[in-house]
Amino acid sequence: MNPFSPDMLRDKVIIVTGGATGLGQAMSEQFAELGAKLAICGRRQAALDQAAEVFHSKGQDIYVQSCDVRDPVQVSEFVKAVYSHYGKVDILVNNAAGNFISPTERLSHRAVDSVLGIVLHGTFYMTLEVGKKWIELGHPGTMLNIVTTYASTGSGYVTPSAAAKAGVLALTRSLAVEWAPYGIRQVAIAPGAFPIDGADSRLSPTPELQQQLIDRIPIKRAGSKEELTHLAAFLVSDYAGFINGEVITIDGGEWLQGAGQFNGLTEVSHEQWDELARMTRKGK
Repeated sequence: MNPFSPDMLRDKVIIVTGGATGLGQAMSEQFAELGAKLAICGRRQAALDQAAEVFHSKGQDIYVQSCDVRDPVQVSEFVKAVYSHYGKVDILVNNAAGNFISPTERLSHRAVDSVLGIVLHGTFYMTLEVGKKWIELGHPGTMLNIVTTYASTGSGYVTPSAAAKAGVLALTRSLAVEWAPYGIRQVAIAPGAFPIDGADSRLSPTPELQQQLIDRIPIKRAGSKEELTHLAAFLVSDYAGFINGEVITIDGGEWLQGAGQFNGLTEVSHEQWDELARMTRKGK
């Protein structure tokens, strides 16, 4: 069920990087259903063309172009093409990402560069290109960055991603203040476990690892794409116009589960609690 008015994003032009697959595609679909005009980019032309066919079959307005966000020249060309096609851009969603699990000491500099290039540099390049255009034209806008729950805490075995996403989080909060006088708003989402085609094979490649990730979540399930896309649609809409510089975590309480010193006591049985209570009373 869609909780929003079907014209909530009517005629808004939204750029979504990495918008042809995974959660990027899901967000794009949600935005289009609410009346937005889409401009999506990615590195694989075949995926872009396939996504365009789906949107066009529904009568939805979409522009696609191959673009590697690690290349500032390609980023500039893509943004110029979007302006040429639509005449404006209202919202930028920095979603393109790259990640995989590995002990940090096994990483090569190329592996590090690959993740930082997509996540940190790519987000920065796209943000600068669109932001400068908005400032030049006096056009207000909203930027939504997709970060992670470990952007603030760090995480072993995904160190390049943690470092890059921490940079994106700092970018979000920095520009929320610096660019607010131009009418440019910054928001971010930190997703937890969401089923994503392709990403699961790199981050939880076995059923055992997938179950371990689910077991960490207090509500004992992964998120649905609708839960994330509804949040994204609200944050980029005019209804969230007073939210600036905020990062919304949507993870079923997973990061809080690991944050509390005694949260592991969820494994204690009722009988063990009874025994612990007796021991505690004896100590008084």
